[in-house]
Amino acid sequence: MKKDTNSLLMVEKKGLIACLTLHCPEKRNALTPGLLTELHMNLERFSKHEDTRCVVIRGSGEKMFSSGYDIAAIPVGREPEERQETPEVLLKALEAVKNFPYPVIAMLNGHAFGAGFNLCACCDIRIAAEDVRMGMTPARLGVAYHPDGIRQFIEAFGLARTKEIFYTAQTFQGQDLLQKGLVNHLIPRADLEVFALAYAGNIARNAPLSLKAIKTTISLFEKNGALGPADVEAADQWIQKCFQSRDLKEGRAAFLEKRSPEFTGT
Repeated sequence: MKKDTNSLLMVEKKGLIACLTLHCPEKRNALTPGLLTELHMNLERFSKHEDTRCVVIRGSGEKMFSSGYDIAAIPVGREPEERQETPEVLLKALEAVKNFPYPVIAMLNGHAFGAGFNLCACCDIRIAAEDVRMGMTPARLGVAYHPDGIRQFIEAFGLARTKEIFYTAQTFQGQDLLQKGLVNHLIPRADLEVFALAYAGNIARNAPLSLKAIKTTISLFEKNGALGPADVEAADQWIQKCFQSRDLKEGRAAFLEKRSPEFTGT
């Protein structure tokens, strides 16, 4: 699949990996309603097919992953009694990233602020260039942040770290990102793309049903802390599905034959 350079979201398939590039350079890759709609629609589309087993999200250019939600899209001139609502298109796109059935990697080739940082928090893995900066600044702007976003930060980084991120409105960079667990890997810029795609390829070669089962179970723990009877039943259904799969037989055979498995997701 070729890149559509006229789109707000450039989409490229590399085997079992879907590479999604936030492409709004004139606004520093701000999350415009149009871009968020494309992100949501493409993730929904890829989720319905088994030929995408890992997604990599990056920003266009080399300076900015995303500067955050598009300020120009926020209505002005409201009456004092009117309620401020979090844009539905932002909530849907973030949840689409969070709930994608296979692992999603944020390849931080540039800085991430505000909702751009939130987008990274919704990804399963964050791989960043060494010079990247990240920050969450609503406290500097005098606004509150939507509960779903704060929940996504807590699920990604824990309660104590989320407090630090939001209370201080600090910009984090360099080894601080790694030490505080805000990214999983910090890579020299020249090696970032090769590393991230190799990492995604390693994930995509694993058994599809296992990946989906593991991500589903992790998500249950993130949302509920402890698993209730319904959650345990949902997780057990995935266990049984994997146990009865052809991929389990292929995995066993490949191990015994000392070769790479060829999984089909069945």
